[in-house]
Amino acid sequence: MKAAACIVLIAVACLLLLAAQQDDSEAQARSQVLALEKLWNQAYKAGDTKALGSILDSNLVLVEDDGSLKTRAQFLSSVQGPTSNEEQVAPESLTVRVFGKTAIAIGVIAVKAKENGRVVTRRERFIDTWLFKDGNWVCIATDATPMK
Repeated sequence: MKAAACIVLIAVACLLLLAAQQDDSEAQARSQVLALEKLWNQAYKAGDTKALGSILDSNLVLVEDDGSLKTRAQFLSSVQGPTSNEEQVAPESLTVRVFGKTAIAIGVIAVKAKENGRVVTRRERFIDTWLFKDGNWVCIATDATPMK
């Protein structure tokens, strides 16, 4: 009876340790993806296609506001110098959920742009899908929808 109780206690301790390790792993993944989201915004504002290319998967699927699709290459070629890109403001909200080797970043961002010679700010809800691939997190899909 005592041996069975010891085995149960050891099994419970192992499960608790495993759960704690998983929580640490998920927290680390969330932190890494949050940092990559920040890098994305900074690189876009700076027109840094090299930095953007390093975090976007070669098979990236980007859904535009009008529903059209862009590849990674098409997106990177649309990014120009720092003065011609829209000025993105830090996300108003950002949540990352981790599902094993996949993470979903969901948030709202305010985007300032020049339209007809005046600066306008619009808000977009975005969702980015990240995959832990070859030891790094890369974005495999992204969509931003204008909010009214």
